[in-house]
Amino acid sequence: MKLFGGTSNPTLTLEVCNYLGIEPGKITTRTFSDGETLVEIGENVRGRDVFILQSTCTPVNDNIMQLLIIMDALRRASAERITAVIPYYGYGRQDRKVKPRVPISAKLVADLITTAGAHRVVSMDLHAGQIQGYFNIPVDNIFAAPILLKYIRRHFHNDLVIVSPDAGGVERARAFATRLNASLAIIDKRREAPNVAQAMNIIGEVRGKTAIVLDDMVDTAGTLTQAAQALRDRGSVSIHACCTHPVLSGPAVERIEASSIDSLVVTNTIPLNDKAKTSKRVVVLSVAELLGETIKRIHNSHSVSTLFV
Repeated sequence: MKLFGGTSNPTLTLEVCNYLGIEPGKITTRTFSDGETLVEIGENVRGRDVFILQSTCTPVNDNIMQLLIIMDALRRASAERITAVIPYYGYGRQDRKVKPRVPISAKLVADLITTAGAHRVVSMDLHAGQIQGYFNIPVDNIFAAPILLKYIRRHFHNDLVIVSPDAGGVERARAFATRLNASLAIIDKRREAPNVAQAMNIIGEVRGKTAIVLDDMVDTAGTLTQAAQALRDRGSVSIHACCTHPVLSGPAVERIEASSIDSLVVTNTIPLNDKAKTSKRVVVLSVAELLGETIKRIHNSHSVSTLFV
């Protein structure tokens, strides 16, 4: 088994390798002056079971292209099996046609990954479950729930309510509420434009409770901060947020700092930007052990689903 890391998240690659007890694969990546990417695999991979860890986060297009080129290099070097480990799947929000004459970019990226030579894909908390069906190869959608649940149980002991920031996240929030023996609330949200949202109403009782807003990602934090204000107005005593992918683009960190959110708990599927690193409200949990165990089980042909029983 060999694990190679792209340049998107080198720290996570090292943590996963430490868990597996192996050295990171030797790989050189360079960028020409015109922006083209060059990749060179620095060791023999013929007949090997190879994993590539690369989050397709910002700069999204560069990281996707680098992932494709690494897979092509490994395929041409006669790797036996290539598994793309993509903790954060970019373009996952463009998973359907919401109006005429728009692309389904999540499907396009899936086709590119398959064509480049992937035999299998591992990702975490895909934005939409149907993205698994965009691939004609096996896809393991890993959940950060065990990590987030462990943190919530350890740090929050008051009367809890799990809050879904929109209707699409109700299933996820209900699963957390059931495991935590907590109540459930839903934000009725109407989106006016991309990255612009308006929290309208709260379905469920939140007064006097510790509210935990649960989502798969935080991008510009507009939805999150508006939801937090709505919860504060309805009487929540403290407000926290948990998400898997800290995209945190644009004014996200400034919005969080100025909001009613007491803490934002995220994982390291995406490395934090400089602003988020200095924020005292942002707590980062590592997914290295979970990804490492998943990689080990795939390599040994063992069950992955039993990780979440």
